[in-house]
Amino acid sequence: MANELILLDTWVSPFGMRVRIALREKGIKFEYKEEDLTNKSDLLLKMNPIHKKIPVLIHNGKPVRESGIIVQYVDEVWHDKAPLLPSEPYPRAQARFWADFVDKKIYDTGRKIWTTKGDEQKSATEEFIGYLKTLEAELGAKPYFGGEKLGYVDVTMIPFYSWFHAYEVSGNFSIESNCPKLMAWAKRCMQHESVSKTLPDPKKVYEFILQLKKRLGIE
Repeated sequence: MANELILLDTWVSPFGMRVRIALREKGIKFEYKEEDLTNKSDLLLKMNPIHKKIPVLIHNGKPVRESGIIVQYVDEVWHDKAPLLPSEPYPRAQARFWADFVDKKIYDTGRKIWTTKGDEQKSATEEFIGYLKTLEAELGAKPYFGGEKLGYVDVTMIPFYSWFHAYEVSGNFSIESNCPKLMAWAKRCMQHESVSKTLPDPKKVYEFILQLKKRLGIE
């Protein structure tokens, strides 16, 4: 049976970017459908009736939801092409742990940086830098989180690189000066076409956040 793949996504979503990177890294063709999250399509509501969120990967008419689950699904179905998760159980569990760390810490703390002011923003910025330093320590001297090749944790984390500029401008701090090894890792990931083709211009992400703040009534 032919593989029909449709990805419901939106350009600025770091979660959707993960799926696009995974598919492109494996050389898998897919149809991309941009969703307007202020006016969600009937297809999205049908394919994700519980959360009504992107990304959703529709594989031969069947929906797979939640970015981490989708990336693992893609890796399992096309396991012979550029595997992302380690083959051994323990390193695989470790990769899932660090991907879960990214999920639980990076997005929400980053959001606090651009939605708050004063002491609350300062606290969020310090917390954010702390999480990045934890990731930098885990990376160590390795080129990628999983070792010598782009893997699951890299695919999970690298989309936030396109949001770093927005965080820095909003919180008035420098990620490069605080976490130089992590920034070197990000630039290394950007050498992969799957990543560079997926991540949007950081300045456009910042412009999107400014518009979002206006819509949300955040000055």
